[in-house]
Amino acid sequence: MDQSLNVFTEVADTRNFSRAAERLHMTQPAVSQHIRTLEERLKVRLLERNNKSVTLTRAGEIVLHHAKEIGGLYRRMEEMVDELMHYTGGPLAIGASYTFGEYVLPSTLARLSEQFPAIRPAVTIGNTADIAEQVRNRVLDVGIVEGEEIGTGLSIERLAEDEMFVAAGAGHPLSGHSVVSIRSLEEQTWLVREKGSGTRAAADKLFAELSIHPERLLEMGSTQSIKETVEAGLGVTLQSRWALRKELGLGSLILLPVEGLPFKRGFHILLRHGDLRTRTIEMFLQTLRSMTSSMLSPAD
Repeated sequence: MDQSLNVFTEVADTRNFSRAAERLHMTQPAVSQHIRTLEERLKVRLLERNNKSVTLTRAGEIVLHHAKEIGGLYRRMEEMVDELMHYTGGPLAIGASYTFGEYVLPSTLARLSEQFPAIRPAVTIGNTADIAEQVRNRVLDVGIVEGEEIGTGLSIERLAEDEMFVAAGAGHPLSGHSVVSIRSLEEQTWLVREKGSGTRAAADKLFAELSIHPERLLEMGSTQSIKETVEAGLGVTLQSRWALRKELGLGSLILLPVEGLPFKRGFHILLRHGDLRTRTIEMFLQTLRSMTSSMLSPAD
C-alpha cells in the first residue's frame, strides 16, 4: 500500500499527528511530510489542523473511505499470495506436445495425484508451436515440448534427452536388412507430422544430417495414426522410442538398422519468463523431473 496513504489513514484515525507518528514508529515531521506529499499529489486539502485536534475535510473523508478499502484489498492480496506460495493444490493448466503428452506425461500425472491429490491438472495436447504460444499467452501455466523453435518471452529448461529411431511394419521389405542404406530410405514413403510439430522438426533435421531426400512425404496430424499406417505396411517413420514402446513389444513394428541412429533430441519445460512460480507449479516440476529422469534413463 502507498506509504503516504497509510500515514494519512493513521492520522485520520487518531486525529493526532503525534499519536500517528508513535504508531508508525516515525518522527512527527516525517508524518507531516507524507500528508503534504499526498495533498500535493491530489491537489486538495485533506486535513484541517489546529493546536488541539485534526479534522477531515470533505475530500479527506472520501480519501479515508477509499484508503481503508485499498488497505483491505492490499491485505487480502498478501493473504492470497501467501496461500499461493505455500498451498499445494488447485487448478494447474499443463500443455504438452504429442510425444511427451501421450507417452511420458501420464505416469507423471499418476504420481502427482498420489502425492498431491488437491492439485487438479488440466492437460492440453498440441504441437510444439501451439503449446509455446499458449504458455506465452497465459492460457497454460507450464508446457513440455520436444521442439526447439520456441520463440521469445519464455524461459526454457532442458528436461531430458529422447532417442528416436526409424520404424517400419514387421513385414516391411527392409525389415530383414542388416544395414539400411540412405538410397533405400529415400525410396520409401515417409510418414511425418505436420509443420510446427517437434517430431516433424526432428525428421527434417535427420534428413538434413544424413542427406536423405525422400521421394514422398505423407503428413498426418497424430502420432497414433502414423504408427497404425506404418503397421499396415505403408512406409517408414521417425519416432521416439517411447512412442514405439507398445508396438515394439507386440512385434507389430520393428526398428530399421540405420547408421547414425538413434537421433537424439531434448524435451524442454516452458514457463513464462519472469512469472511467479507457485508451490503447486514447483511440486509439479519436481515430480516431472523425478519421473522423467527415471523413465528416460539409458537403462530403460
